Amino acid sequence: MMNSTIHKTQPQPDVLRIGAIRGRTRKPKSHREAARRKNVFMGVAAWAVGLLFATPVFWMILTSFHSEPDAATNPPSLLAPLTLDGYRNFFGLDGGASPWPPLINSATASVVSTILVILLAFPAAYALSIKPVKKPQSVLFFALTTKFLPIVASILPLYLFALYSGLIDNIGLLILLYTTMNLPIAVWMLQSFLAEVPKEMLEAAEMDGAKLHQVLIKVVAPVAMPGLAATALICFIFSWQELLLARTLTNVVAGTAPVFLTSFVTSQGLFLAQLCAAALAISLPVVIAGIAAQDKLVQGLSLGAVK
Repeated sequence: MMNSTIHKTQPQPDVLRIGAIRGRTRKPKSHREAARRKNVFMGVAAWAVGLLFATPVFWMILTSFHSEPDAATNPPSLLAPLTLDGYRNFFGLDGGASPWPPLINSATASVVSTILVILLAFPAAYALSIKPVKKPQSVLFFALTTKFLPIVASILPLYLFALYSGLIDNIGLLILLYTTMNLPIAVWMLQSFLAEVPKEMLEAAEMDGAKLHQVLIKVVAPVAMPGLAATALICFIFSWQELLLARTLTNVVAGTAPVFLTSFVTSQGLFLAQLCAAALAISLPVVIAGIAAQDKLVQGLSLGAVK
């Protein structure tokens, strides 16, 4: 009777094995404290670096609410009185030029060119990533070679072409140039995203009798939506901030927001407060678009990076 009782109270081998494993995996208290201190240090360092990079933006915002004499002081005055004169001048409330035509031109050129880029790059990337194409890397490299030539090296031929074809100061020319400028980058990005689409889904759609456009719209596009959003946002940003082509090929009718921004740098001097207010107002559409598509942007960039 006593032997049976002792046998029942003895720990089983599995229990001993689990306890030994837990004992080996449990880290000493000193190691946990060191890891916690390391995480705190990394967090503080990340915040410090983030604030360092954000300091020019904060400074621009603060300067935009100063008057011109206070913004031009050296060293700058942090406690200067705040005013909205820079924003009133930017929006033409003090009798200056209205910013709305340049903003509308920038929005038109950026949105239309981005739509055209996605419509052209999406089937091209589908062909290079999913359908069998001979030497797809050579095709991608050839597309990327169009970006090797700096824009400043091609500005004279483009200007002569626009001059003799009557397209100077035409928003349609900017749309065409922005489309060709962003198309190679979009093909490269979308090719990486579409390579992650499961081939089984495409085979099932083809077995069900789906046409090519149905496969692209109803099967591939929903799966690759984060990649499409990330590509569209990057193309929109590149088009919105472009200055050299717009400055050279436009004048009054088709001038864009970056061209309007340069008008605050005159022969009379640099109107720093007005320039900061204009830069902040012109940057808001890109910031709003980035915040609105933040989740899609993160998903798309991580989808294209992880193989």
